[in-house]
Amino acid sequence: MVILVKTAQLLLSLSILVIIHELGHFLAAKIFKTRVEKFYLFFDPWFSLFKFKKGETEYGVGWLPLGGYVKISGMIDESMDKEQMKQPAQPWEFRSKPAWQRLIIMVAGVIMNIFLAIGIYITTLAIWGEQYLPTSEVKYGITVDSLGYEMGLRNGDKIITIDGQQVEDFSKIPSHILLEKARTIQVLRDGKPTEVVIPDGFLSKMIKSQSADLIGVRIPFEVADFAKDSPAKAAGLKAGDQIVGLDSLSTPYFDIFRTEIQKHKNQQVTVLALRGSDTLRLAVNVPEKGLIGVAPKAPLEYFNLAERHYNILQAIPAGFAKTWRGIDNYWKQLKLIFSKDVKAYESVGGFITIGKIFPATWDWEAFWALTAFLSIMLAILNIVPIPGLDGGHVLFVLVEMITGRKPSDKFLEYAQIVGMVLLFALLIFANGNDILKLFR
Repeated sequence: MVILVKTAQLLLSLSILVIIHELGHFLAAKIFKTRVEKFYLFFDPWFSLFKFKKGETEYGVGWLPLGGYVKISGMIDESMDKEQMKQPAQPWEFRSKPAWQRLIIMVAGVIMNIFLAIGIYITTLAIWGEQYLPTSEVKYGITVDSLGYEMGLRNGDKIITIDGQQVEDFSKIPSHILLEKARTIQVLRDGKPTEVVIPDGFLSKMIKSQSADLIGVRIPFEVADFAKDSPAKAAGLKAGDQIVGLDSLSTPYFDIFRTEIQKHKNQQVTVLALRGSDTLRLAVNVPEKGLIGVAPKAPLEYFNLAERHYNILQAIPAGFAKTWRGIDNYWKQLKLIFSKDVKAYESVGGFITIGKIFPATWDWEAFWALTAFLSIMLAILNIVPIPGLDGGHVLFVLVEMITGRKPSDKFLEYAQIVGMVLLFALLIFANGNDILKLFR
């Protein structure tokens, strides 16, 4: 069921993105009286799932969900319609239009994706606002997994700054370390200022691991619920009790107790718990798995979250600002792919990776936030100057406008072929990475 929900969200999001992107090309072409022969969601090699014709344009849905396209008359594109290009140029064709009009037609898809992200952010900010955990609110310190420990952080550290810069939203700390290629982290450790120097080559390990537990929040251990046949419940522990010790060891935080209880598999231990003003000592039999069947209180319940609410007038500039930050952050992510030190290209993912970022249950707030992010991603990737992408067409038009010489149709045809080969190779590489990860 989880896979179906994630897949449905992915397909809906991609459909919205593709339609909006191609609508940009379509509308710009129509404005300049350029004929559009096809407008398709998804690709339709050999056959389509649905189609109809209105005016000069055929509209349809293909069966291959790898994107979509508009086929513009007189343009060398993925359709590779060589026969049309052999005919004399007609006034309604793309190739007959002035360079500045062709430029606008080609960038229109990217512009529409940026506008879509802006529109989504304005709307979601006006409806839901923003909520986040301030770094300053993480009063018990952090927890780290083995990779975070290797970085130099320790459980209980309180992060102050990264390279001397404060990160207001605690959840943004891992991405800030990556995107800014951080070198140091300033923390309070046992009440003393300490500087953690991030080891060389560590950013590459962060990308490969994609660990969700790299840096977490430390919390007390207040009992919220029990598993079925819980040994702790059988021993008399109740919801609302706060576990503070294990035998003679003080365990004021959940991460400490979780680590220590694993050392007592198949043993009986004494769990110390606070219940109101009373301190209880309960004998608990620890099973072979080293778990006593207790669920802690949700981490965010211990902290005061920062909230920002917007009316529509306030949401407009905030939406533009959020889109700009998204563009800046994704551009930095893209540059990491080409970094010889970070080697992010080794972790490039395809549709499985994209699908995984959607929540397991349908959440409209999360859905629109991810769709806005993917819209920014699609815009930036499309403007990269690679033949076969919008950026490749833009590059050739700009060269024409600067030099006054238009590339020949034969050159554009070969460039399109090279670009499509590169894009298919990247598609195979990215989705191949996804498949390999499934077996690791």
